[in-house]
Formats: sequence, C-alpha cells, structure tokens
Amino acid sequence: MKRWWRRLRSRSVEEPGVQDEIAFHLEQRAQLNRQAGLSEDQALASARRQFGNVTRISEDVRRMHVNTFFESLLQDLRYAARGLARSPIFALTAIFAAALGIGSTTAVFSVVDRILFRSLPYANEDRLVSVGMLAPLDTNEFFFAENYFDLRRHQTPFESVTSFTALTTGQAGCDLSEVNPIRLACAQVEASFLPTLGITPLLGRNFTVEEDRRNAARVALMSYGLWQSRFARDPATVGRVFSVDGAPVTIVGILPADFELPTMAVPDLVFPEALNEATEHAGRALRVFARLKPGVSIVQARAALQPLFEHALETAPPRFRKEISFRIRSLRDRQVQDARVAAWVLLASVVAVLLIACANIANLLLARSINRRKEIAVRAALGAGRARLIRQTLTESVLLSACGGALGCALAWALLRVFIALAPNGIPHLEQASIDTRVLFFVLAVSLLSALIFGLAPAFQRSGSESLIGARSTSSHRMLLREALVALEIAVSLVLLTGAGMLLRSLVKLQSSSLGLNTDHVVTAEFVLGRQRYSQPVRQFQFYEELERRMRDIPGISTLAISDSVPPFGATRSLPFASLRVEGQPPFTEGTGGMVTWRYVTPGYFQALGIPILAGRAFSENDRGPGDERIVLGESLARKLFPGGDAVGKRFQYLTSNMVLGVACDVKDAGPAEPPPLEFYVVRKYSEQGIFEHPGGPDGWRSGRVILRTPLDPRVISGWITREFAALDPQLPVNISTLEQRFSKLAQRPRFNAMLLATFAGMGVLLAAIGLYGVMAFLVGQRTPEIGIRMALGATPAAVARWILSRAALWTLAGALAGLAGSLFATSALRTLLFQVPQHDPWTLALAFPALLLIALAAAWIPSRKAARTDPSVALRHE
Repeated sequence: MKRWWRRLRSRSVEEPGVQDEIAFHLEQRAQLNRQAGLSEDQALASARRQFGNVTRISEDVRRMHVNTFFESLLQDLRYAARGLARSPIFALTAIFAAALGIGSTTAVFSVVDRILFRSLPYANEDRLVSVGMLAPLDTNEFFFAENYFDLRRHQTPFESVTSFTALTTGQAGCDLSEVNPIRLACAQVEASFLPTLGITPLLGRNFTVEEDRRNAARVALMSYGLWQSRFARDPATVGRVFSVDGAPVTIVGILPADFELPTMAVPDLVFPEALNEATEHAGRALRVFARLKPGVSIVQARAALQPLFEHALETAPPRFRKEISFRIRSLRDRQVQDARVAAWVLLASVVAVLLIACANIANLLLARSINRRKEIAVRAALGAGRARLIRQTLTESVLLSACGGALGCALAWALLRVFIALAPNGIPHLEQASIDTRVLFFVLAVSLLSALIFGLAPAFQRSGSESLIGARSTSSHRMLLREALVALEIAVSLVLLTGAGMLLRSLVKLQSSSLGLNTDHVVTAEFVLGRQRYSQPVRQFQFYEELERRMRDIPGISTLAISDSVPPFGATRSLPFASLRVEGQPPFTEGTGGMVTWRYVTPGYFQALGIPILAGRAFSENDRGPGDERIVLGESLARKLFPGGDAVGKRFQYLTSNMVLGVACDVKDAGPAEPPPLEFYVVRKYSEQGIFEHPGGPDGWRSGRVILRTPLDPRVISGWITREFAALDPQLPVNISTLEQRFSKLAQRPRFNAMLLATFAGMGVLLAAIGLYGVMAFLVGQRTPEIGIRMALGATPAAVARWILSRAALWTLAGALAGLAGSLFATSALRTLLFQVPQHDPWTLALAFPALLLIALAAAWIPSRKAARTDPSVALRHE
C-alpha cells in the first residue's frame, strides 16, 4: 500500500526494480560495444542511443503497473487549489454562491424527501392502501361497521384488512390519572392492526385477539414518546397497571420510536378496538386499511371490491346514493394529499435558485478563463490536449463545488432548524427532517451536478494563438455567452418573484378576510371529564354548575360562555341537511344537501366570541329553563332553510319542534379559505331533575370548553383558570389557549409557503443582480480601449453610460420577457395554494416585471458610472 501511495503521489518516483532492469540492459549493450572495440565512453553513449529514452521507458513501464488517472487527478487538484488561493476574492465569491444554492436546495430536499420520496415506517409500504366510502360526512374515506364486516369476509384482493378509531380530540381522548394528570391522545385498533402494517412492538407484545373483545381486561400499548418523557424508558413499564380515565389499564408493550397511525397521528396509548360483529352499532365509522396481495394493483382491487360497494350502497337512503363513492388509494397518497403540490413547488423553486447560482459561477469562471487565456494557450502549445485542458477546468469546478457543498451543509442545517421552528402543523414528517446519510448523498450528487453545469461553459472555450503574444481577443462569443447566462438568471428570477408575489398577495387576503368573530382578548380552556368519576349526568351537572360559578368570580372577566366545542375545527355534532323539516315546506329530496353542524352553548357564547347577531336576538338566561326549544341559526343555514324571507320566529323540526330565536353571522370554522358551514346553535338547558335537558351524546357532557373574554393579560388569566380547575378536580387536565392562537394556525401553512418562496425569490434576484453587475463590470474592463476611443472622438460621459446601460437593458429585457412567459406557465402549479388570487394574476406580474428591471438596471448603474468617468488618455494606454 505504501509503495502504491508513493507511486500515486509523485510522477518522479521510480521503481528500484525497473531501474535495476534498465541498468542491466544498458550494461549488456555497453559490454557488446566494448567487445566491438569502442572506448568506455563511446560504448556507454552508444548503448544509451540504442536503448532509447530511459525516462520515457520508465514511464511506459510504470503505466503498465499503476493507473495514472488518479495521480494526474491529484496533480490537477493541487494545481486548482493553488490557482484558487491566488484569487481569493474569486474563490470566495464562487464558493458562497455554490453554498447558497446547494445549501438551500439541500434544506428543502430534506423536507420534501420525507413527503415525496422516503419510505413510510411500515414493511412493504407500497402494498398498503386506504379503502372506504366517500360521503359528505367526512373528507376522508371510511366504512361503517356493518360494511366493514362485509369487507373483512370478502377481502379477496388483500392479504389482510384492519381498522382503527381515532381518539384524538374531544370526548375521544383519555386521561392518565396520576399525581400529575395529563390529557393523552389515544386510539383504538384491532389486534390485526400492527401485523397488517408490519410493525413489531419495541418491548413487550401486541394485544391478543382475546384481549380485543368486549368486557375483556383493559390493556394498552404505549408510545415511545410517552415512555421516554414520562417513564424515562424504564423497561419495567411493560406489565405495570395505570389508571386511565379512572380505570386500571395494563401496559403490554412499547411501540417503536417511529410508530405513527396511517393518518400520521401519533397516539400516546393504543387500546383494543373490541369490535363485535353481533352487537356492533352499524353507524360506527371506522378508518380501514389493507395490505394488497403480491402482484395485485389498486385498479384490480377496486374492480374486485366494486360489487361489495354496490351492495353497501343499497343500504343507504336512495337520495343519498349519488353523493357516496368508493375510493381505494395508496397510503402515501392519503398521507400527502394537498401537501404534495406545496412540496413540488418548494423543490422546484429551490432548484431554480441553484440554477441561478450555477449560472453566476459559470460567469465567474468565464471571466477567469479569459484572464487565463495566455496560460491555457501556453499549455496547449506545450502539448496539453483538449481533453486534458477540459479536465483541468472541470477539476477546478469540482473543487469549488465541493467547498460550496461543505459550506452548504452547514447552511442547510441552519435553514432546516429555521424551517422546523416556523413550520405549521399538517406538513407531513417535517419535524423528522434532518441532515442524514441520505441527504449527504444528495449533497454530493448536487455538488457534482453543479460542478458539471457551471464548469462546462469555460471548459469548452478555445484559446487562439494570438493569446501567446498577449493580444486582447476581440471575439464577442464569450461576452454573448455571459450575457445569455445573465438573461437566464433574470428569467428564472422573474418566475420566482412572480410566484412569491402571488403567494404573498394570497396570504394578505387570507389574513384580512373576515372570520365572522372577534379573536382579540378571548381565552379558551378545554377539558374532558373522566369516564369513571363523571359517568352520571348528575355529577356532570354539578361540575358545570360549580365551574360557571368559579369562572364568574375571576377578576377581569367581561363575558363567560361554555360550549361543547369552539372554533376553529371544533368537534361539532353534525347531521344531513335533508333530515331537517321546515314547517309548511316540502322535505328536501335532492341528496343530503350537505352536512349541518351544531353546538350546545350557554347564553354568553355570541358575546364572548364577538359573533354579530344579524336578526332577532341571542340566547338569554331565561332560555335555559325547561320549555320551548329555541335555537339560533347561522346565516348560510338560515338562507337555505328560509330562502323566501325572515327566519326569526319560524319553526323547523330537529328532534323536536324548534323556534328560530335569531340569526348569527357565519363563522368560518375551517378558515377563511373554506366556505362557512351550515350551522345552528342550541342553548344548554336545565331539566327539572337537576341535570342538563339534552343528553349531549353517549357520554353525556364530559367534553367542555370555557370561553372567557377579558382585557387582562392572557398569561395572568391562564394561571387563575388553572387554579380554579385544580380546586374543582386536581386530577383533571386542562388545555388553555387564546382564540387568536387557535385561528393563527389556519394561516400557518400559507405563511410558511409564502415565506420560503419569497426567500428563494430574494436569493434569486440578488444572485441575478450580482451576475449582471459582474458582466457589466467585465464589459467595461474589456472595452476600456474602445471607451477611450469613443470619448476621444467626442462621445460624452452620458452617452457612454447610456451605451453600457442599454447593453444591460437589452439582456435584462430579453430575460424578463422569457421569465414572463415562464411565469404564465409555472404559476398554474400554484392554483391550489392561492386564496382569492387568480393563477395568472396581472397585478403581480405588473409589479414583478418592472421591479426586476429596476433592480437589474441598478446593478448595471455602477459599472456604467465607472465607464463614464474613464480618462481617454489612460484608456488608450491600457494595452
């Protein structure tokens, strides 16, 4: 190895064996010459002539034993490093541009890799599918229990099927009732769930089929995160019994660290679903997932299950059937959904920044190659072949790109930390993004590709023989190439600038759109009463009575309300519009009519949330007692139920006959980008038995939301709320937040997308401006004698400046026009990310186009001023 390394490091190293053999041959020929009568000196000289060039023969023999490619590569690298060290400003500028392009590309790739390319944390995830029916009840596919049992009996395209019920919000959560009680995200799954996904518990075991039955002893699987944070990864946690919702639960296993449900939710505890085909309620909705048999495609599975779907459709009311469809899709498609478009847009935008950076570095290398044309001509005259010169140039490019890639890794790490800190919920796997081995391989690939892109242009430049005598080349093809590269940068920058402008306009409209309520100075407290302790309606009623009294005693509270849900995305109750009956009108028969949501609220609800009452009045305390049912309609529902006039005082049938007390402004519960829901409000009433009159669902009134409007600091109010809840029930977890925080999450994803694209657009414009400045500065330097002649012949400084600026304007305008055409094509990909902004928004184009022209001309202004100040006598002596 040492001998090979010595050979690799230096071409002057000679093998002792080879030299001994050459010396032996020379001595034999000299001996023959002596025997022929030649003197000693003549014999040696004649032997050397007859043998040939000793050095060349040594090299030929050496090439037979050692691959000299790596040796010459190291020589090229040493030469490139020395050359870059002699031009530190050039080297640092090129490395910085490469780091900017490679670093931003790497950071974004590490994010979208988790969304688009990386395998899901399941065995053979390409065969996992989500299957179910699509109906107005939900935006994702599901099966009712009865239909799911049919699927399980006829699972011909699948190896296995499984289901789960998410328990992540509202009454569906669970409480770990210990010294420090916490609210947990929980789920119920079948015993076949983990095997279907190909998951094995990290510790312990999966629960058995016997444990997955009604009335079996309660067991659960614990998440790795809860095991680590709450129990310090104690192996003895497996087998322990904990109090969950006041009932004993045995932990039988610990889930892997990367475990997540197919919906990407990460539950803290996973319980058996305990489905019972004989007694299961037909209306229970299940999320269903399956593993395809080897060789079976999604299309084939859909065809095989079509008869089953048609049979299930027959059980639905006839008017609902047109709104129900069947869907089977890959698990990745279900997870990614609308995040796919944003991921591709971000990846394309950052690749555009990389392209601009490569064009900038190519311009720098072109300028440097012109300054080195005499050196290259000398090397060519001494025998360096075309391939050898190209390899040397590409070696410099690779060295620059490698340094830029190394610095880009550090930049990518920093950017990734910023992305994770600012990222919204709903972007799949973003919190898991990291600079791992896979990403490092991507950095290496991008670095090599970048080196190839920006190294090709100078590599194929020819150096004429005039360079040997120091003549200045007057050929314009190099300048034409450099200006074309700048035009490309301008074009790509305009595309980025237009896209960023459209997303920013969309974000402004989103944030200024009315939500139908006032989020300022509103604090909410969410809680769910434990199943065991509050199983009786009387206990629930007593808790709420005492809670209202305590909340009203908190200083600084201007309005108090309690509801079973609070916007946005509150866990509202729902029913089809067609199930409502307006007195004196025929029933609705055109399908379901969409879903109608409702909430149970106390009288202060509308005032606490700042929801305007458009007609009639809101609830009062007098409406809470036994008696006639009174409701408040949302504006959209009022128009749909009573299209002909005023809704106040009218009646419609829901459970019982209800009189419309008032009409409230629509609240955009899902955010300003979504239409307001059809909604009505029911007052939470008392009964004569000292309990709430309405049942409130199968679990009664365990789920509650306290809404407080106060001018005081929310942090102060939060402390008081926590103390009052602790005094009521020390083991009850409560989640406190402001309404402003809740609604701000609706704009997180648009804000994140707009911020990133605007950042990349800013990078692109900056790099394009630097590139244009460099081209114009180089033009002034190259044309200094010409400028001197022009000025000596009478050209004014203003005319010279206009000449330089017109040259810059020509290529800037060409690039901007190309970018304008590209923007019309590229922005169509943004249509699903925009809110109240057309995909070909003329206002954004009208602002981006002149803005980019002004920035580009400002970059060219400094070289034009330098040209205008040129002294003709100095310029004419420039050569």
